[in-house]
Amino acid sequence: MRHWARRGAIACLLWPLSLVFRFAVALRRVLYKVRLLKSEHPGIPVVVVGNVTVGGSGKTPLVIWIAEHLKKKGWTPGIVSRGYGAKIESPRAATIADAAADVGDEPIVLSRRSGCPVWVGADRVAVCRALRAAHPDVDALILDDGLQHYALRRDVEIAVVDARNFGNGFLLPAGPLREPPSRLRSVGAVVSHASSVPGYPMKLKGDTLHRMTDANDRRPASAFAGQRAHAVAGIGEPNRFFLQLGKLGIKVVPHPFPDHHAFKPADLDFGDEAPVLMTEKDAVKLRRAARPNWWVLPVTAEVDAAFGEWLTRRLDGFRRSKAA
Repeated sequence: MRHWARRGAIACLLWPLSLVFRFAVALRRVLYKVRLLKSEHPGIPVVVVGNVTVGGSGKTPLVIWIAEHLKKKGWTPGIVSRGYGAKIESPRAATIADAAADVGDEPIVLSRRSGCPVWVGADRVAVCRALRAAHPDVDALILDDGLQHYALRRDVEIAVVDARNFGNGFLLPAGPLREPPSRLRSVGAVVSHASSVPGYPMKLKGDTLHRMTDANDRRPASAFAGQRAHAVAGIGEPNRFFLQLGKLGIKVVPHPFPDHHAFKPADLDFGDEAPVLMTEKDAVKLRRAARPNWWVLPVTAEVDAAFGEWLTRRLDGFRRSKAA
């Protein structure tokens, strides 16, 4: 109780700064809208997947789902990401051979799971140019976490909201919001990931784990049911991972870490030989130090079919306009 009271008191103290941030956010968006701040379009359809809160909400699995959906519909998509946490001096490709410290953790997962070209860098406009130059066959771009990157003009905006909804309702630094909730009224679609906010429903599915030292050693989660296991998560909402494992019948010992935590092997030394279960995003940072009792649970987005139909209609409109 005292913890929550302390957090509430801090939020109240920071509330004036939150108002300043809200004004700056609104002004910046207006300046881009009236073209007083420069923005650029890469020349092919841009689908932005983002959120209005800080931290992960399920964007990366949704980006993978969209990439797979577009490929089924005859598109050749490429993916653009910030490469959070990595020091990237100029646009570059991110592949499964790269280290997370060099390109970020999520881009490696995106590259492995999507089979699409994935390029990273802070200047998303420059990254789009570099990706297109290297892959002229790419005819659509998916931007992972770029809702507020207004320097890149976009054609489709998708906002993901998870079970945390809007937290305490305050913008940074008093709360978790990058933009006010009203921003959702201007996006093309809202994807509701276990959220009370209306939108296309999305779930994350995953019930098969693989051993980090041997990806071919795959076991159903039922093989761990009733066992005590350490669960490690350095994601936006670690409790989501712990609850998922608990629903699979595993006796979870939770170990939450900050989002994008730069894991070291010592972080997973819990003084026993119990299995250590982790997310795919965290595993990419530890794969070169893998141990036999470390296991990974990949997840896949399951999205309402109506969302795919909506996205197809939107992108088919670009095809028709290009052919005209």
